[in-house]
Amino acid sequence: MKIKALASVAALALAGTIAAGSAQARDQIQIVGSSTVFPFATAVAEQFGQKTDFKTPVVESTGSGGGIKLFCEGVGEKTPDITNASRRMKEKELVKCNEAGVTPVEVVVGFDGIVLANSKAAPKLNLTLDQVFLALAKEVPVDGKLVANPHQKWSDIDPSLPASKIEVLGPPPTSGTRDAFAELAMQGGCKKVPGAADLGLKKKACHEIREDGAYIEAGENDNLIVQKLEANPAALGIFGFSFLDQNADKIQGAEIAGVAPTFEAIAEGSYPVSRSLYFYIKKEHVGVIPGIVEYLAEFTNEDTWGDDGYLADKGLIPLPGEQRDAVAKSAAAMTPLAF
Repeated sequence: MKIKALASVAALALAGTIAAGSAQARDQIQIVGSSTVFPFATAVAEQFGQKTDFKTPVVESTGSGGGIKLFCEGVGEKTPDITNASRRMKEKELVKCNEAGVTPVEVVVGFDGIVLANSKAAPKLNLTLDQVFLALAKEVPVDGKLVANPHQKWSDIDPSLPASKIEVLGPPPTSGTRDAFAELAMQGGCKKVPGAADLGLKKKACHEIREDGAYIEAGENDNLIVQKLEANPAALGIFGFSFLDQNADKIQGAEIAGVAPTFEAIAEGSYPVSRSLYFYIKKEHVGVIPGIVEYLAEFTNEDTWGDDGYLADKGLIPLPGEQRDAVAKSAAAMTPLAF
C-alpha cells in the first residue's frame, strides 16, 4: 500500500509537470509496441493526421514486450502514450505499470491469425500442431525420455512431409507473436504428442523453442521475413495474417490441422492459431498530450475497425459488432485495466 501511495504521488507530480509546460515540447502522440499491430496503428495515425488538426502520431515497432516495458516506465513526456500489443498485457506487467503510476486502458481491436508461410515457389504445407511442436521444440519425447530435438528434416517427423531441412524464420522473445505462437501452437501441439503427457511436461518445456539453428530469430520486422522467404523457398516464416494477406502474390500460408489461414476461418475461430490484438492508452496522459481521445475515436470508428472498415482491407479481422460497441464504450470511459 505504501509503494502504491508513493507511486500515486509521483504520478501526480509528473502529470503536473507535463501540464505546467512540458506538453508544449511534445504535441504529438507517441505509440510503440507490436509489429503485428504496427500496420493497423500506422493506417489509423495517417487518417487521424489527415482528418484532424492534430499532428500525425509517431508509431514505432518495438515488439509487444518491449513496448509494454517502455509504456510502464512511468508518466511524463519522455514515455509513450500508447502501446500496441499482439497479446494481452500480463498481470505482472500491470503491477509494474501501477507501481510506476501508470493506469493502462485496454482496447481490444480485433483478431489475427499466426501463420506459418513459405514462398509460392515451394510446395504448400499442411501441418498438424504436433508436427509444428516436433519441428521447433527445444526438447521432444523419444522412447519415454525427453531429449534434445533430433529432427533435422520435416520428413524426420513424418515421411509424408518434404525431405527438406527444417528452417523457420520467426520473431524474438520480446514479440507478442512469439508469446502467442508458444501458447497456441507449441503448447497446443505439445498436448497432442505421444508420450508428452506421460513425461508430465510443464508449460515452460512446451514453450521452449530450439536454439540449434533450425529456428532463426528474424527481429521485429515481419516485412523482412517475407523478403527472406522469397529469397529462400525452402524456409518457412512465422508472422501475423495481415502480412500474408498483403503479400499473397509472393507467399502462401500452410494449413494447420487441415484449416487454411483465411479471413473467414480466423473470424469464426476454426483456424487453430488465432489471437486477439490490443492497444493500451496511458490514462495519465489523456487531456495532457493532445489528441489521444480523438485518436481513440478514429480507431474505434465503424469506418475504421468495422466489418467494412479500412483496417479490414489491411487484414484486420473485426470483432463482432456487439463486442466492438462494448470495447468502444469502455475505452471512451477510460476504464482502467484490471484482472
